[in-house]
Amino acid sequence: MNKLAKKTTAVRNHTSDTGLIFDIKHFAVHDGPGIRTTVFFKGCPLHCLWCHNPEGIDRNLELITRPSRCARCYSCVPTCPHKAISKGSSKGPVIIDRAKCDLCGLCVEACMYEALEIAGRYDSVEKIIAEVEKDRVFFEQSGGGATLSGGEPLSQPAFCERILGELNKRHIPVALDTSGLVPWETLRKNARLADLVLYDLKMMDDMRHRKYTGVSNKLILENFKKLAAEKTPVAVRVPLASGINDDAENIRRTIKFLKSLKTVKRVDLLRYHQGGREKYKNLGKSDDFEIFEPPSEKRMEEIRKAFAGAGFTVTLGG
Repeated sequence: MNKLAKKTTAVRNHTSDTGLIFDIKHFAVHDGPGIRTTVFFKGCPLHCLWCHNPEGIDRNLELITRPSRCARCYSCVPTCPHKAISKGSSKGPVIIDRAKCDLCGLCVEACMYEALEIAGRYDSVEKIIAEVEKDRVFFEQSGGGATLSGGEPLSQPAFCERILGELNKRHIPVALDTSGLVPWETLRKNARLADLVLYDLKMMDDMRHRKYTGVSNKLILENFKKLAAEKTPVAVRVPLASGINDDAENIRRTIKFLKSLKTVKRVDLLRYHQGGREKYKNLGKSDDFEIFEPPSEKRMEEIRKAFAGAGFTVTLGG
């Protein structure tokens, strides 16, 4: 288990009516076909060392700082009832003692420059559906829809199921983006309500998977087999980092596994980027992020050709 694999306790119980999300992104073009509205759920059972959405891992609210926006006015300092905020040295950005912070949000309200933010909010099904409905015209024109992503949307199964059901009632196409590391019945029940499942597949070797994600891939692969047996529409998403999972052996084993399922037709190859680095820093978790390199364009093309040659429809990106 890697250093990120920690147990966390949610600050509130998730219900079917209300859940914890950390963003809703309009006009997304990498989370399924067409123009999409992507809802990002907070909480994930994996702790990938390259994660570009680290604010989606923990199932708790978190404080994000943005030092570049700090105007050094220090108006947030006296608002903290626990004295968790202090002035930076040499008139630098404020310093947060996260051990003292109880996420009351008073400092966020006091900061007019948006240098402080609470990552995560509890939203109702109705509010999320209303946000998605705003983009209906773009879905109809582009063949898009909504995407439930994260984090891991199935870490809040009842809430996810309610949203899927409401989108079905409104005839809004919906994709479910999942790691597959959930009980089979949870995946099965929710996948049946989705028009498309975006299934993340990191690497085939279990020991390597444990090293870089903190968890075994056995349940992920078993669930994938069961999902394919039900003939669920699935697009596979493979994030690629140089020296981690872009080697010939992993690509060969991935292709062999997907070919054995017979129902998988589409593969999205996602090139690693270091976009999460600053986010980890702003969450006070710099030590939890490891820097890798993206595969070269030449290597990405070689991998694309390998999957295409095996009969898959391949896209670079989502």
